Amino acid sequence: MRGRRTLLTGLVVAAILVPATTALAVDAVDTTKIRKAVSVNGILQHERALQRIANANGGTRASGTPGFAASAAYVKKELSKAGYKVTEQTFEFPFYQEVTPATVSQLSPTPTSYETSTLQYSGSGDVIGDLVPTTNVVIPATETPSSASGCLVTDYAPASTTSPQVALIQRGTCTFAEKIAAATEAGYDAALVFNEGNPGRTELLTGVTLGAPVAIPVAGLSYADGVALYDATQAGPVSVEVTAEVIAETRTTTNILADSPKGNRDKVVVVGAHLDSVLEGPGINDNGSGTSVILETAIQQSKLKIKPQQQVRYAFWGAEESGLLGSTHYVESLSDDGLAAIYANLNFDMLGSPNYVRFVYDGDGSADPDGLSGPPGSAQIESIFTDYFAAAGLATAPTAFDGRSDYGPFIAAGIPAGGLFSGAEELKTAEEAAVYGGTADAPYDACYHQACDSMNNLSTAALNELGDAAAHAVMTLALTRTGFFEDGSRMAPTPQISVDDLNYWGSNLVR
Repeated sequence: MRGRRTLLTGLVVAAILVPATTALAVDAVDTTKIRKAVSVNGILQHERALQRIANANGGTRASGTPGFAASAAYVKKELSKAGYKVTEQTFEFPFYQEVTPATVSQLSPTPTSYETSTLQYSGSGDVIGDLVPTTNVVIPATETPSSASGCLVTDYAPASTTSPQVALIQRGTCTFAEKIAAATEAGYDAALVFNEGNPGRTELLTGVTLGAPVAIPVAGLSYADGVALYDATQAGPVSVEVTAEVIAETRTTTNILADSPKGNRDKVVVVGAHLDSVLEGPGINDNGSGTSVILETAIQQSKLKIKPQQQVRYAFWGAEESGLLGSTHYVESLSDDGLAAIYANLNFDMLGSPNYVRFVYDGDGSADPDGLSGPPGSAQIESIFTDYFAAAGLATAPTAFDGRSDYGPFIAAGIPAGGLFSGAEELKTAEEAAVYGGTADAPYDACYHQACDSMNNLSTAALNELGDAAAHAVMTLALTRTGFFEDGSRMAPTPQISVDDLNYWGSNLVR
């Protein structure tokens, strides 16, 4: 999982103090029994099982590894015991692992080493060559992103046919994948991408994906280092060395899908959480917490013999950390009729962050500076969560649909979505600490994407509060008889998010 787009601070408390402006057509459902049944102890039993699996498999549960296969087998076994029809959806995906960190050095005229990072899906190699900037670098940077550096093949000077060359590219308006595709087509042997220089875009460029494997080594730089190298090229030839060592190969992974025996199959509520961790750690918060909450909800739904109006499909996604690949594969595998049958998507990714906030996905777009909302119905899903928390006297804050989790393919297909998130690597503000407690200026989860994301990296208070809210929302959508909209039709048109609006696809930046 992923961080959040920063939203207006004043909305942190206002979200529960101001009545929702969108009328909620979903009828009230008494969810007391399921909320009592979904206990922290039950959630932690699954978390412990996932920790044991990671311990036995090199400390990871990443897709394409034995740890993920064992995690999928555990989930499948538990769901089958509970009486669900379980399907294992197998698919191939581009497995990627950095073997050694990338390096970038200027060899001449001034030997210098630079702080760098490997872009996800970079190729391997050790390239020594002349550094050639694109013809449309924007220095100094404008106030807002505007650089189209390297988006087109024509942005590159003709590559040498006799000696290696390294492209110097500025982050900007098009995706990183488009920039590297153009650089490769232009004949360059490696690429350096430096941050654009606008506010919030000056630091070392990290957490970037190219979307799929590329043939050349690609590394990131800060804006300051990019400018220094660009200026050096304007004074004369600059020779650099770029190294990257990665594993990039096709592997197989799975989605685990479990359908409730009862419920209208033409109205399916897909309740999703990604099952994989990153390679660096066991992923007990990210996303063992979401996995364990929805697994326990499924088990207790069965034990309580709840007969839903809508069919509930519990989905445990593979390869989320590789770019939402499992949920994307699932959505793309559906026919038009299959897509039309999905009533809603609920997404739960990181529900136990130690320094947590109760983030609710911003379905109505009220906290988005551009007013971008989720597909029709997303506002009503948001209200299910915010109304529940408000009734319990608990504050919430909106978090953007920015593409950093598995709701992405669903909202791109026009399916209403919503869910919860307790926070990742970003820092808790003083205003948030005043409302939610915890530590200001510290990460929501200091172990995000690290080996220390273990059983010791969970807030049981967060699991209790967000776990109850998740169970409440699942049962509300499963049991409602009235549907989302006041007259059974679509809501009034509002600006909606498209894939082109998203800067992320999974945990990494795409542009």
